[in-house]
Amino acid sequence: MTKRIAVVDKEKCYPVKCGNHLCIRLCPVNRSGTDCIVEDPDDKKIQIIEETCTGCGICVHRCPFGAISIVNLPEELDKPPVHRYGMNKFALFSLPAPLFGKVVGLLGKNGIGKSTAFNVLAGTLTPNIGNYDEQLAPEEQFKQLINYFKGSEAQAFFEQLRDNKIQISYKPQQVDLIPKHIQGTVKQLLEKTGTEKEIERIAKRLSIEPILERKIDQISGGELQRVAIAAATLKEANVYFFDEPTSFLDIKQRIKTARFIRQLVNEETGVLVVEHDLILLDYMTDLIHLMYGKEDVFGIVSGVKPTRTGMNVYLAGYLREENVRFRDYKIEFLKRPPLTTTQQKTLTEWEPFTINLGDFSLEAEQGTISQQSIVGIVGENGIGKTTFVKALAGVLPGHQGIGVKISYKPQYLEPSEKSVAEVLQQAMMKYDAILVKPLNLHMLMDKQLNELSGGQLQRVYIAHALAQECDLYLLDEPSAYLDVEQRLAISKILRDILAATGRSALVVDHDLLFLDYISDHIMVFEGEPAKKGKVTGPFEMEEGMNRFLQGIGITFRRDEENNRPRANKEESQLDREQKKTGKFYYS
Repeated sequence: MTKRIAVVDKEKCYPVKCGNHLCIRLCPVNRSGTDCIVEDPDDKKIQIIEETCTGCGICVHRCPFGAISIVNLPEELDKPPVHRYGMNKFALFSLPAPLFGKVVGLLGKNGIGKSTAFNVLAGTLTPNIGNYDEQLAPEEQFKQLINYFKGSEAQAFFEQLRDNKIQISYKPQQVDLIPKHIQGTVKQLLEKTGTEKEIERIAKRLSIEPILERKIDQISGGELQRVAIAAATLKEANVYFFDEPTSFLDIKQRIKTARFIRQLVNEETGVLVVEHDLILLDYMTDLIHLMYGKEDVFGIVSGVKPTRTGMNVYLAGYLREENVRFRDYKIEFLKRPPLTTTQQKTLTEWEPFTINLGDFSLEAEQGTISQQSIVGIVGENGIGKTTFVKALAGVLPGHQGIGVKISYKPQYLEPSEKSVAEVLQQAMMKYDAILVKPLNLHMLMDKQLNELSGGQLQRVYIAHALAQECDLYLLDEPSAYLDVEQRLAISKILRDILAATGRSALVVDHDLLFLDYISDHIMVFEGEPAKKGKVTGPFEMEEGMNRFLQGIGITFRRDEENNRPRANKEESQLDREQKKTGKFYYS
């Protein structure tokens, strides 16, 4: 088996623009008389023969469009891939294993093969064990898989799947595509898999009772997510797959959904879940697999680990058992001394005000933002967070802003035919080293905004907002569509830019770890969604988070090894102790 993998992004390969296959002409192996990089007869672009490639890297560095990736695989990898999409395409090595009686998590960055693994396990993608040119009968495919995983938990899973002892229900990642394929009301969708009594019970658990009679194409992203979870749960199954079940949900809904998923498991039922919110993944899982590799090139699934151990290994970037360092730095959570308003100068402030929008009203107390500080904003969906931010930004009709220069990144991002290079011109000129490069945006410069994925579009909008001349950044849900490492990268970038410019930021988000990681102060939105909201704060972190967590009924502690925030399991000894003392948030 080759220890090297070559991937060609055909969308970035422009043979004419690079002077008629520049990489073919420069390749030392080609020049020695052996074929290594050749022209694909079908599309006239390139193919790389991995068996003859020496990994010199010349083609990777000289390709003007970044179309080529050549990566040395870990020496310990002694098996072919479980699945490869084709010649010079993404390869996935190994698979996670669902376990009865457990919620098993899958943790890794985007483009590393998590959804591919789910699709293989769910039976929606037939694995080829690296033989992408072969077409095998189903019984032969199962035989190959069982031999591949001989002696592991995955072997038992595929044997039971072959013998029809496992029935799978799969909640896909892209719930926003559901209205394009399914029509009718929410209740009509759920009736396909559940009885009226079952629908009533689960609708109550997931708080979707008020929308049962509404049409699928008329509900919000958060409502659609909960409907998809309900539909997957109503299906008769003993293994449930949930791919990013908390996307589009607010913090309260995330906690409720995590509790719901945890309660699905018993001795005869297992759950496998992919999630980028580390606090929620920690809260709902018993065990996790880590995924590492190189985005859009290859992915490797680690052995299963207890959740706490696995998360700490992931943050450290080193798998001791596999002897693999998959990141050259640790992700650390530092205990910051509490910031007080007496230590900082005031940047701006606002007097109490009220906003009325139809049946909804928002009441804001007097507030202050200090110089060079980050204020996090927490609260349920429909409670007025975006309305408040728009009022401060001066983009809400009838409101002039708060007297300082604002740079605003909205919650909903509008793709257009503008090129990324055009949008990020100022960012490249002023903050290329601390903004554009860390967000890996150079590879997107030739694309239009309407060609980008949700995560790519989010990073472009964040970079554009942070590059503007201003006094205050207003960022509405910057972590949406981003993976764990991208979220933490955004945190570091934001702090670096504030330190370099002396600016401040207000950040609305639903990822509590992300907010805890970046915030100096916190604002809490309270009230009744879609009816009445109240803005309180900014508070110092302990006071504000304690107030918020008490409202949703969970407690936080710090991990002893790396200080990361962790949600205590409901009704655990520590959870009961902290609730009894009224200390919902660690010091």
